[in-house]
Amino acid sequence: MIEDSGADWIHIDVMDGHFVPNLTFGPPLIKMFRPHCRLPFDVHLMIETPEKWLEAYRDAGADRITFHIEACNHSHRYLCAVREMGLASGITLNPQTPLSAIEYVLEECDQVLIMTVNPGFGGQKLIEPVVEKIKKLREMIDSKGLKTMIQVDGGVGLQNAQRIIDAGADILVMGSAFFAANDKKSLVKEIQSL
Repeated sequence: MIEDSGADWIHIDVMDGHFVPNLTFGPPLIKMFRPHCRLPFDVHLMIETPEKWLEAYRDAGADRITFHIEACNHSHRYLCAVREMGLASGITLNPQTPLSAIEYVLEECDQVLIMTVNPGFGGQKLIEPVVEKIKKLREMIDSKGLKTMIQVDGGVGLQNAQRIIDAGADILVMGSAFFAANDKKSLVKEIQSL
Protein backbone atom coordinates (compact mmCIF):
# COMPACT_ATOMS: atom_id res chain seq x y z
CA MET A 1 0.00 0.00 0.00
CA ILE A 2 2.81 2.41 0.87
CA GLU A 3 4.72 1.58 -2.29
CA ASP A 4 1.60 1.92 -4.42
CA SER A 5 0.92 5.38 -2.94
CA GLY A 6 4.08 6.82 -4.48
CA ALA A 7 5.77 7.48 -1.11
CA ASP A 8 9.54 7.83 -1.38
CA TRP A 9 10.67 6.02 1.77
CA ILE A 10 9.32 3.98 4.65
CA HIS A 11 10.01 5.68 7.96
CA ILE A 12 10.29 3.05 10.69
CA ASP A 13 9.91 4.21 14.29
CA VAL A 14 11.83 1.93 16.64
CA MET A 15 10.90 2.42 20.31
CA ASP A 16 12.34 0.57 23.29
CA GLY A 17 9.91 1.40 26.10
CA HIS A 18 12.73 3.24 27.93
CA PHE A 19 13.81 6.27 25.89
CA VAL A 20 10.14 6.72 24.99
CA PRO A 21 7.22 5.12 26.85
CA ASN A 22 6.01 3.05 23.89
CA LEU A 23 7.43 -0.20 22.55
CA THR A 24 7.54 -1.18 18.87
CA PHE A 25 9.62 -3.63 16.88
CA GLY A 26 13.29 -4.35 16.41
CA PRO A 27 15.75 -5.80 13.90
CA PRO A 28 14.12 -9.24 13.41
CA LEU A 29 10.82 -7.76 12.24
CA ILE A 30 12.52 -5.18 10.00
CA LYS A 31 14.57 -8.01 8.48
CA MET A 32 11.31 -9.84 7.74
CA PHE A 33 9.89 -6.72 6.01
CA ARG A 34 12.97 -6.10 3.85
CA PRO A 35 12.41 -8.71 1.09
CA HIS A 36 8.84 -7.48 0.60
CA CYS A 37 9.58 -3.81 -0.05
CA ARG A 38 11.64 -1.96 -2.65
CA LEU A 39 11.53 1.42 -0.87
CA PRO A 40 14.44 2.64 1.28
CA PHE A 41 14.03 1.99 5.00
CA ASP A 42 14.53 5.15 7.06
CA VAL A 43 15.02 3.77 10.57
CA HIS A 44 14.41 6.24 13.41
CA LEU A 45 15.88 4.88 16.65
CA MET A 46 13.97 6.18 19.67
CA ILE A 47 16.03 4.01 21.97
CA GLU A 48 18.61 4.25 24.74
CA THR A 49 22.22 3.50 23.75
CA PRO A 50 21.53 3.46 20.00
CA GLU A 51 25.22 2.91 19.31
CA LYS A 52 24.88 -0.70 20.48
CA TRP A 53 22.29 -1.40 17.76
CA LEU A 54 23.65 0.30 14.63
CA GLU A 55 25.05 -2.86 13.03
CA ALA A 56 21.92 -4.86 13.88
CA TYR A 57 19.70 -2.36 12.06
CA ARG A 58 22.10 -2.20 9.12
CA ASP A 59 22.01 -5.99 8.90
CA ALA A 60 18.21 -5.94 9.14
CA GLY A 61 17.99 -3.78 6.02
CA ALA A 62 18.13 -0.12 7.07
CA ASP A 63 19.23 2.32 4.38
CA ARG A 64 19.24 5.33 6.70
CA ILE A 65 19.67 5.41 10.48
CA THR A 66 18.70 8.36 12.63
CA PHE A 67 19.15 8.44 16.40
CA HIS A 68 18.42 10.97 19.13
CA ILE A 69 21.12 13.37 20.28
CA GLU A 70 19.52 13.08 23.73
CA ALA A 71 20.22 9.33 23.85
CA CYS A 72 24.00 9.27 23.55
CA ASN A 73 27.16 11.09 24.59
CA HIS A 74 29.31 10.55 21.51
CA SER A 75 27.01 11.36 18.61
CA HIS A 76 29.86 12.42 16.29
CA ARG A 77 31.46 8.97 16.62
CA TYR A 78 28.16 7.20 15.92
CA LEU A 79 27.22 9.40 12.96
CA CYS A 80 30.60 8.54 11.43
CA ALA A 81 30.03 4.85 12.18
CA VAL A 82 26.70 4.92 10.35
CA ARG A 83 28.35 6.47 7.29
CA GLU A 84 31.21 3.97 7.47
CA MET A 85 28.59 1.22 7.21
CA GLY A 86 27.50 2.74 3.90
CA LEU A 87 24.24 4.14 5.26
CA ALA A 88 22.88 7.67 5.41
CA SER A 89 23.35 9.16 8.88
CA GLY A 90 20.96 11.33 10.81
CA ILE A 91 20.47 12.94 14.19
CA THR A 92 17.12 13.63 15.83
CA LEU A 93 16.14 16.51 18.11
CA ASN A 94 13.22 16.43 20.52
CA PRO A 95 11.05 19.58 20.52
CA GLN A 96 12.80 21.13 23.55
CA THR A 97 16.38 20.33 22.46
CA PRO A 98 18.17 23.44 21.12
CA LEU A 99 19.89 23.45 17.74
CA SER A 100 23.17 24.26 19.48
CA ALA A 101 23.28 20.58 20.53
CA ILE A 102 24.08 19.57 16.94
CA GLU A 103 26.11 22.56 15.76
CA TYR A 104 29.42 20.70 15.85
CA VAL A 105 28.20 17.42 14.34
CA LEU A 106 26.10 18.82 11.51
CA GLU A 107 28.78 18.06 8.90
CA GLU A 108 28.39 14.33 9.64
CA CYS A 109 24.60 14.39 9.16
CA ASP A 110 22.92 13.46 5.91
CA GLN A 111 19.69 14.50 7.59
CA VAL A 112 18.45 16.12 10.77
CA LEU A 113 15.10 14.93 12.05
CA ILE A 114 13.17 17.61 13.91
CA MET A 115 10.48 16.16 16.14
CA THR A 116 7.43 18.43 16.15
CA VAL A 117 5.75 16.33 18.84
CA ASN A 118 7.08 14.60 21.93
CA PRO A 119 8.24 11.22 20.58
CA GLY A 120 6.63 7.95 21.48
CA PHE A 121 3.03 8.06 20.26
CA GLY A 122 1.31 8.70 16.92
CA GLY A 123 -1.61 11.02 16.34
CA GLN A 124 -0.29 14.01 18.30
CA LYS A 125 -0.79 17.63 17.31
CA LEU A 126 2.22 19.53 15.94
CA ILE A 127 3.89 21.81 18.52
CA GLU A 128 3.72 25.12 16.65
CA PRO A 129 6.82 26.91 18.03
CA VAL A 130 9.01 24.13 16.60
CA VAL A 131 8.29 25.45 13.07
CA GLU A 132 10.58 28.38 13.93
CA LYS A 133 13.27 25.87 14.88
CA ILE A 134 13.04 24.39 11.37
CA LYS A 135 13.67 27.86 9.91
CA LYS A 136 16.71 28.35 12.12
CA LEU A 137 18.08 24.94 11.21
CA ARG A 138 17.68 25.74 7.50
CA GLU A 139 19.68 28.95 8.05
CA MET A 140 22.37 27.01 9.94
CA ILE A 141 22.71 24.38 7.19
CA ASP A 142 22.75 26.97 4.41
CA SER A 143 25.30 29.16 6.21
CA LYS A 144 27.68 26.17 6.39
CA GLY A 145 27.08 25.31 2.72
CA LEU A 146 25.92 21.78 3.60
CA LYS A 147 23.54 19.50 1.74
CA THR A 148 22.06 18.09 4.96
CA MET A 149 18.33 17.46 4.58
CA ILE A 150 15.75 18.48 7.15
CA GLN A 151 13.20 15.85 8.04
CA VAL A 152 10.10 16.72 10.09
CA ASP A 153 8.08 14.18 12.06
CA GLY A 154 5.01 14.67 14.22
CA GLY A 155 1.54 15.96 13.46
CA VAL A 156 2.38 16.49 9.79
CA GLY A 157 -0.54 16.57 7.34
CA LEU A 158 -2.04 18.59 4.53
CA GLN A 159 -3.18 21.29 6.96
CA ASN A 160 0.41 22.27 7.82
CA ALA A 161 2.65 20.72 5.14
CA GLN A 162 3.11 23.95 3.19
CA ARG A 163 4.18 25.90 6.29
CA ILE A 164 6.67 23.17 7.21
CA ILE A 165 8.12 23.13 3.69
CA ASP A 166 8.26 26.93 3.61
CA ALA A 167 10.20 26.80 6.89
CA GLY A 168 12.87 24.70 5.14
CA ALA A 169 11.92 21.03 5.44
CA ASP A 170 12.99 18.59 2.73
CA ILE A 171 11.32 15.43 4.05
CA LEU A 172 7.90 15.09 5.66
CA VAL A 173 7.10 12.03 7.74
CA MET A 174 3.39 11.24 7.79
CA GLY A 175 1.99 8.42 9.85
CA SER A 176 -1.50 9.12 11.14
CA ALA A 177 -2.39 11.50 8.29
CA PHE A 178 -1.28 8.94 5.70
CA PHE A 179 -3.05 5.94 7.18
CA ALA A 180 -6.24 7.93 7.86
CA ALA A 181 -6.43 9.17 4.25
CA ASN A 182 -9.03 7.49 2.06
CA ASP A 183 -7.05 8.21 -1.11
CA LYS A 184 -3.40 7.75 -0.22
CA LYS A 185 -2.13 8.29 -3.79
CA SER A 186 -3.83 11.69 -3.98
CA LEU A 187 -2.43 12.66 -0.59
CA VAL A 188 1.12 11.72 -1.60
CA LYS A 189 0.82 13.50 -4.98
CA GLU A 190 -0.44 16.63 -3.29
CA ILE A 191 2.39 16.61 -0.75
CA GLN A 192 4.97 15.97 -3.47
CA SER A 193 3.58 18.85 -5.54
CA LEU A 194 4.27 21.23 -2.64
